[in-house]
Amino acid sequence: MSTQQFKYSTSVILYPLLIVLLIWLVFWYQVNINYGVKSFGIRPQKIEGLLGIFTSPFLHADIDHLYNNSIPLLVLSLALFYFYNKIAWKIILYGVILSGFLTWLIGKNGNHIGASGLIYVLVSFVFFKGIFAKHYRLIALSLIVIFLYGSMIWYVFPIKEGVSWEGHLGGLITGLFFALVFRKQIAKPERYKWERPDYNEDDDPFMRHFDEDGNFIESLPEESVDIKSQTESDTNMVQRINYIFKEKKD
Repeated sequence: MSTQQFKYSTSVILYPLLIVLLIWLVFWYQVNINYGVKSFGIRPQKIEGLLGIFTSPFLHADIDHLYNNSIPLLVLSLALFYFYNKIAWKIILYGVILSGFLTWLIGKNGNHIGASGLIYVLVSFVFFKGIFAKHYRLIALSLIVIFLYGSMIWYVFPIKEGVSWEGHLGGLITGLFFALVFRKQIAKPERYKWERPDYNEDDDPFMRHFDEDGNFIESLPEESVDIKSQTESDTNMVQRINYIFKEKKD
């Protein structure tokens, strides 16, 4: 079973910032150079619309759409790279593909764009993964995610015109699926030797220095014997060397 340790590295901040920066650069290109790229979203049930699975997360309708997606994407990807660093890129890349395909499969006619599908993947994955892991830090993270983004659950239903609820639903399903797939890959806190089930005090050299009353014994009998044997061995070696030199001298 592989484990992830909660360790900070520059990638925890660098990768999420680069992802958000790339989305903003594409939006700048869309607004200033080629507005037509906006049409490369997911077009459900159309072969040419499959390309949008890979391009739609980078396309946004306007600055409000982009801004509303940027902050949760940054926050959730930071959490992902910190707590699940070893599988973070798998969740993001496969999450884009699978949630995008589900959107293409169940979506209604139109041009589905935006990073919200990926955001729902991250919300769903982080929440369910923490619950399945039963690790206190990950459960706390799940509760924080629900506190911040729990209201997003309503948008997996068609309650607002012009919002791709199919993309949100696809992301929610995808995140849950990955939480199940990577269920065994949980972070485990490091355990001391004496916390392990197979620990035996009699086999611990340090614990043998304590008597039944808890008093510390500086030198054990067997250690004294070993020291004495080593001293005798060293003495014999010195005597042999002296004898050899004496013979040569004579």
